Amino acid sequence: MASDPVFEEEQRHLQKTYDKLVHIEQEVREQLESDLAEALEGKEDLFEAMSLNQDADIQLETLAELEAMNRIIEGYNLSADINTEKLRRAQLLMLSPYFAKVRLKFPHADEPKDIYIGAAGMTDDMRRHFIVDWRSPVAEVYYNQANGATSYEANGRTIEVDLQLRRQFDIRRDELRAYFDTTIAIEDPLLLASLSKRRTAQLSAITTTIQKEQNQVIRHADVPVLLVHGIAGSGKTSVLLQRIAYLFYTERDNLTPSDVYLITPNAVFGRYIDNVLPDMGESNPQILTWDALMDKLGLAGRGIAKDSSFETLQRIDELVPVLELGQNDFCDIRVDDERVITAAQARLSVEKYARIPMGAHRMTLAIEDLKEKLEQRIMRLAKDEDTQDALMDLTDEQQIRLFGQQVAPLDDEELVACTRQYLTARYAPVLEAIENGEWLRLDRIGMRMLDLPTLDAVTWLYLKLALVGGSIRHARYVMVDEVQDYTTTQLAVLARFFPNAHFLLLGDENQAVHEGTASFSEVRDLFGRLRGSVEECALMISYRSSPEITDLFCKLLPERERVEATSVQRPGTEPLIIECVSDEEYEQALRDAVLRAAEDEGLTALIANTRTRAKQLAKLLRDTPLVSVPSDGTLPSCGVVLLDVKLAKGLEFDHAIVPDVHEGAFVDEPLRRHRLYTAISRATQRVTLLAKGPLTSLLR
Repeated sequence: MASDPVFEEEQRHLQKTYDKLVHIEQEVREQLESDLAEALEGKEDLFEAMSLNQDADIQLETLAELEAMNRIIEGYNLSADINTEKLRRAQLLMLSPYFAKVRLKFPHADEPKDIYIGAAGMTDDMRRHFIVDWRSPVAEVYYNQANGATSYEANGRTIEVDLQLRRQFDIRRDELRAYFDTTIAIEDPLLLASLSKRRTAQLSAITTTIQKEQNQVIRHADVPVLLVHGIAGSGKTSVLLQRIAYLFYTERDNLTPSDVYLITPNAVFGRYIDNVLPDMGESNPQILTWDALMDKLGLAGRGIAKDSSFETLQRIDELVPVLELGQNDFCDIRVDDERVITAAQARLSVEKYARIPMGAHRMTLAIEDLKEKLEQRIMRLAKDEDTQDALMDLTDEQQIRLFGQQVAPLDDEELVACTRQYLTARYAPVLEAIENGEWLRLDRIGMRMLDLPTLDAVTWLYLKLALVGGSIRHARYVMVDEVQDYTTTQLAVLARFFPNAHFLLLGDENQAVHEGTASFSEVRDLFGRLRGSVEECALMISYRSSPEITDLFCKLLPERERVEATSVQRPGTEPLIIECVSDEEYEQALRDAVLRAAEDEGLTALIANTRTRAKQLAKLLRDTPLVSVPSDGTLPSCGVVLLDVKLAKGLEFDHAIVPDVHEGAFVDEPLRRHRLYTAISRATQRVTLLAKGPLTSLLR
């Protein structure tokens, strides 16, 4: 490469760019230190001015000076926020300043313009971008791939350009390792090299290898519901996270991480993606599993009834507006043995708004009425001598915990104020119970309404949302990964729990490994009814597995998808299929496969069909170096781990060993087909199948 003039020119440009970043990083650091020193000095002046005037009447001129000083300090804080963000971007870019370059000829321009694209944008002293953020409108021409006449949208206008060059780079800090000019990214050896890297314990952001079909999802217009179907290894998770990063960029003035929720399939998966968005210069959104959400709402032990249906939830919507509540539908709210809010008070608060149909609006008014009753009780008791005595009887430790110091009221007014603070802390659980609607016997109401013996978690939560409210209304976007693992009722609850959010639903219908989950047809129908419309995209190119592994798991796809699915990886190792004639031969072959894998580089997964089978295998192979995934969800970088299919979903491994791939374990029915497809598609480089007897007909 040293004799390549293009390489030498690009290396010189890289060095200049890197030097700019170093200069910016140093300059911003110095500015932050200077601003901090000046702000501290300003605060000292402010305190001094206040001290000088504490015993005298403060003149208007002094107040004006103090106000001016406050504005100066606010200016320092704003400057610090801006410079801190700039420092973060500079440090991110110094790891790899950019990954691509496009040469664009704009209409009426004499010369084409070179634009360098990186993980974040950066401007020089003249406010000109010398690195463009990959999410910016002009960067779209890079991901559209084809050279020649093309266009991009910016500020509501279509800008026509001639794409003359599309160049990709392999860069580490100020070192150019390689470059490649291409028109079709999947033919790009840099892409293949990137995709062929050893997998890491945490998913890496692949901003540099976004392909055309992925880009259509990432930059898709903002719609109420976007449903994305992708085959195994098509980059669904990367696309989801890059979509989040893209939304943060395009709506950076009014979208915060607290407005975006990512519903992940399991805790292991949450750790797996933990660093991806920070690597792209963004903060992680709110990350939840379904179980964590249920636990947070106190519903972890209820489970989901097998006969729970969307029709049941529709009945709740129909019956709530005409619901009549009796005295026995209400209950007291207590603290220890003290009855703070009575069932009668709760009923009167609801009946007070009888002109409003039963539902969340009416209950919100009732909640405010009950909160006012609680406040009146606190104000009344704060003047009660017995309550004041209880305050003064608190130990020093209790007083410090409550007030931050020992209390010694100087007069009756201070005593009442302290007692009120004491009561507010004491009744904090009551306030929370009022807001959560715990003064209603929801189980009794729901069982009577629906004629059911019990309410499962989904039905109970939907009833609460319909009757009492409690949804997260501020959420703007909800991303549901592995959507094929949810029931229609779970999805309906999510839609109601996040009523104002736009949904991105990603999954692979062929990886539906749980019984009773929603088909993609049912997902379309459900969100069509709840949100009005559903738009769809498909991802049919596998970037994870070798062509040999892709061909193997594609045998399990419906014929139409089998034809469309392709792999862009280099040819690898043919799958190893071991058919055994006896139990002894099978157990020895399984043990040998684990021992061989333990000596290899990279990470191998032994993937059992069920959790029960995983426990049996752990016992059978206890004399091998096989390990289970630890409770904190951290995957090791090498060795052999034991997982069941449900836990392995969404993860990838260098090598997958799939036991029991014989006819008895994998008969031709959808659930077994999906589980086998999921297990095989976890492998990137090698797969070993073991069968006790002939291989299942699903793969023959």
